[in-house]
Amino acid sequence: MNRRTFLGSSATAVTVAGMMASGKVFGANDRVQIACIGTGGRGSGHVGFYATDACADLVAVCDVDSKRLEGIAGKVKEASGKTPFTTVDMREIMSRSDVDAVTTATPNHWHTLVSIWACQAGKDVYVEKPLSHTVWEGQQLVAAQKKYNRVVQHGTQSRSSNEWIQAIKLMREGIIGDIHTARGTGYKNGNRGQLPQKEDSAPPVNLNWELWQGPVPDRPYNDNYVPYNWHWFWRYGNGEIGNQGVHEMDKSVWIMNKGLPVKVYSAGGRYTYKDQGETPNTNTAIFTYADGTELVFDVRNRFTNREGGRFIGETVKLAGIGDVQVGRFKEGPGVGAMAYGSKGYYVEDIGFFDTEDKPIETPPAPETPKNANFINFAKAVISRKPEDNPCDAQVGHTSCVHCHLANISYRLGRSLNFDPATEKFVGDDEANAMLTKEYRKGFEVPQLA
Repeated sequence: MNRRTFLGSSATAVTVAGMMASGKVFGANDRVQIACIGTGGRGSGHVGFYATDACADLVAVCDVDSKRLEGIAGKVKEASGKTPFTTVDMREIMSRSDVDAVTTATPNHWHTLVSIWACQAGKDVYVEKPLSHTVWEGQQLVAAQKKYNRVVQHGTQSRSSNEWIQAIKLMREGIIGDIHTARGTGYKNGNRGQLPQKEDSAPPVNLNWELWQGPVPDRPYNDNYVPYNWHWFWRYGNGEIGNQGVHEMDKSVWIMNKGLPVKVYSAGGRYTYKDQGETPNTNTAIFTYADGTELVFDVRNRFTNREGGRFIGETVKLAGIGDVQVGRFKEGPGVGAMAYGSKGYYVEDIGFFDTEDKPIETPPAPETPKNANFINFAKAVISRKPEDNPCDAQVGHTSCVHCHLANISYRLGRSLNFDPATEKFVGDDEANAMLTKEYRKGFEVPQLA
């Protein structure tokens, strides 16, 4: 199949490519040939690592912004001494035989289609969070991972953290007893401010607006979408709970280890201002599992304290004064997770405590290598061992579904009952219609599940 054939009919051509490309067998000393798709923001981190680390050769980069693409290609050459192949159309990446794997840090509405196209073309995928824009999309990516026997790793990097791996192991061993509640917090307000109303306009000449939109039906360009604030529009993003929140949701889901919930209620709003954004800047979601345990998740993009802070120290007796607490106060996480059990509780970055608020001593976790998530992806691509992939498509999908369910409940303004087996709402056509979305012709996510 030549490149013209591949680009001719989008998904159909990718399917043909998948039939032709089964992926190569790696030797012990081989380096993964990687392409990075989407190079702004988080994507620049992908490029920076794979352009310089010994585990891979960065052979291609793709970005729909030609100006950014030119700049990033120059940085790759400067860092590695090699000039990467460049394109604004990711389908050219899929057709290349010198690419073993892709990473993608596009906007959310592209994540699933990029990943499935890559799987069909015989390439492994590191997909940034969330791996889907809707529940249905995640189901298709889980199916693609299995059908095409590809490595798909979700970009929730705490799964590669030795500190979190040890904390979860201790929880499974019962250090705080039976866990009844997990709490996740997504408190970020640095670049989450008001979006003044802007009129639609012509896109910048360096931006391919058609390819930026990809699977989403066409609409005019607006400066409030690019480069970052698309997160706050349902058409392209999933709000804060589907942005930073996915990381903390993944930790909370990992703590609970219950699969999907049977009930969700989410409420909040876009508080302290009125603007063009659509998603809530403040919301609380409560998920109930079949056994009655719960996961509570809070988003706060406005002014807020942190939570879970603890005084770490001891009480000593001083002559003439009496008991005095000696130690320090340690802030709780602004973005993080906590666990509550029958024998105590856990606060991320602070530790385990018993029912009397006394610290539970635990051995120090091994230090986590910098960029362990990227290292693990390359390792999994070479070894083909499931245990080398800390967060495959199914694991990522479970966490992302929680985010999607919360958003649907918020948008409908009511509590919803959910069936984990069918991944559908119970007797609720209105809610079930929001499990998927409309696609642009030629950019449809293929139904594989």
